[in-house]
Amino acid sequence: MTALTALVLAGTRSGGDPLAAYAGVSHKALIEVGGRTMIERVVSALAALPQVTRIVVAIERPELLRDLPELQPAVLGKPLSTMDTASGPSATVAAALASLGVPLLVTTADHALLQTGWLTEFMAACPANADVTAALAGRAAVEAAAPNTRRTWLRFADGDYSGCNLFLMSRPAAVGVIELWRELEQHRKEPLRMMQRLGWLFALRYRLGRLSLSAATARLGTLAGGAKLAIVALRDGQSAIDVDKPADLDLVRELVSR
Repeated sequence: MTALTALVLAGTRSGGDPLAAYAGVSHKALIEVGGRTMIERVVSALAALPQVTRIVVAIERPELLRDLPELQPAVLGKPLSTMDTASGPSATVAAALASLGVPLLVTTADHALLQTGWLTEFMAACPANADVTAALAGRAAVEAAAPNTRRTWLRFADGDYSGCNLFLMSRPAAVGVIELWRELEQHRKEPLRMMQRLGWLFALRYRLGRLSLSAATARLGTLAGGAKLAIVALRDGQSAIDVDKPADLDLVRELVSR
């Protein structure tokens, strides 16, 4: 693979982030876990991956990163820059693809447990012919790592999975996938419109638990202009634990303290 750019999504929700208020910081990315901010933990894990040659953080207040010790050039050892956030995660990734190109490795600033080993496993398993690859973790692995965690499960005929906030945009056709993501994101509060866009039979099979993961990725690829989507199931269930709510923060702090 050619030089790989890593994109970290660190935008704040419109109206502020309740989790930042809960943690007593001015921005969610600055929440500390194990004595280190989440953004430092994520960027450091990415910088340790040999394939990554530069890191870009999408954040609306780049000055917040200026004095963080682990983001200093002498410590990081790889170029770090920032870009503006757009109207939402999908729009930000679309803007990044337009300006940075592919391949683009995408993750989030609240992926506080991110480990370089997971990134290595993910990159090694990404199919060479896929336009976009996403990381998931199986339910058994997640519950073994954190029995009391509450995740959002993707329920397929061949198993339940949780997303790992980790994506590789490998080829130009990834643009179609992001456009589909943006469309679904716009209609996330309109389930009927989402089902109509995905296809009624597709939605019904998923609702009844009769849709396989491979069938789902094939259908989404078709809707994304014929893009090829792939899934990598990571072995460590902790890879699916991000920090979206206070209970998540308490959990990751406990896991790190162990």
